[in-house]
Amino acid sequence: MAEKLSAGKTGSLTAVKGMNDILPASVPRKEVLPRSATWQWFDDVVRRVMARYGYQYIVTPVVEPTALFVRGLGEVTDIVEKEMYSFTDSMNGDKLTLRPEATAGIVRAVVEHNALYNGPLRIWTAGPMFRHERPQKGRYRQFHQLDVEALGFAGPDVDAELILMGRALWRELGLSEGTHYRLEINTLGEPAERRAHRTALIEHFEKHQDVLDTEAKNRLHSNPLRILDTKNPAMQQMVEAAPKLIDFLGEESRAHFDALRKLLDAAGQPYRINPRLVRGMDYYNRTVFEWTTDHLGSQGTICGGGRYDGLIEQMGGKSAPAIGFGLGIERLLLLVQELDLPGPDFAPAAYCVLASDDALPQALPVIEALRASGLDVVMHSGVGSFKNQLKKADGSGARYALIFGADELAQGMVTVKSLRDGAGAQVQRPLAEAASWAAALKA
Repeated sequence: MAEKLSAGKTGSLTAVKGMNDILPASVPRKEVLPRSATWQWFDDVVRRVMARYGYQYIVTPVVEPTALFVRGLGEVTDIVEKEMYSFTDSMNGDKLTLRPEATAGIVRAVVEHNALYNGPLRIWTAGPMFRHERPQKGRYRQFHQLDVEALGFAGPDVDAELILMGRALWRELGLSEGTHYRLEINTLGEPAERRAHRTALIEHFEKHQDVLDTEAKNRLHSNPLRILDTKNPAMQQMVEAAPKLIDFLGEESRAHFDALRKLLDAAGQPYRINPRLVRGMDYYNRTVFEWTTDHLGSQGTICGGGRYDGLIEQMGGKSAPAIGFGLGIERLLLLVQELDLPGPDFAPAAYCVLASDDALPQALPVIEALRASGLDVVMHSGVGSFKNQLKKADGSGARYALIFGADELAQGMVTVKSLRDGAGAQVQRPLAEAASWAAALKA
């Protein structure tokens, strides 16, 4: 049976709505999305920071059993109720879902492979996630997420470590504390404490049913904690007056939160306690946190996470504490772009200008020797005028043009012309000794 294909006005196929191509800078663009060089730069920054803190890389499937997310995230969550891309496998009838977040899949992998057998584990991953929601700036149906997890650690020291890792990442990206981002923290306590708070919340909301919107009424008895996260202006005053979870905390939960605050204070990390910070998944307990900004309009959260000490057991594993965070890469890179911060510099060291096709047999060994020395070298493809090739060289951002002219080649030489510092200055170098003068092009 032929499938109906989605096509644009010209009849050509287009990407699915809310799912975007990440393009090189040289391709004309209509979208405001960061270019592929910016993504590469971000990947490099992330790998440096993860290695600095001792976190190892993990990869999990994009498709998981639907039951994984229903059990892990909670049936009464926006993600499970409204946003998941779920389908039935036509081969065997399995119920499958494109992953809407990373933590549940990571926990599934940890349980399946008994990954905590040798002790606690620090891991991270990055990749595409999928949620069927209205596309808007910084919020897409296919989006990319960086996810960091510390599994098997119970103390507030690792809570602080993850938060300070976030700060290290922001600094590496050029963001400034207070000016570009801020930290909010809260504690959700333990299940028994939340149950007592939940009962008090329901009683409070029942007294104000005339103020509740339809979504809040639907959540009143299934997930009243999520009502605290409402963005409805008409409900704000009523929500502000709701019972605070912190008033229901026991001694251990308070001690954990106090210890976290003391560590953040010692590290010089400012924060604001936000008693309405609950996060969107059911699995969180104790510490929760968010990094927010005022520079992206209503999409103010750039990173969020918290502790989920019961999830590993809930997924069928042996009980073990855990904490993690996730951040939307598109949203974070849009922030970097919005602030016009110094970004990636992927300009090559040199651009090669060729007198003719006949120059290539002599030029190519030199180009390869320079590349083997660790230099990024772009070779002009197809012979053009010297003027046009030099214009291309300058447009590439290269620091030097390597000119393989007929006169130079006849003498076994290449002209190295500076295109940036001391622009116009040039020297000749021997073709046969490229490896020895390559270092001069790295400076």
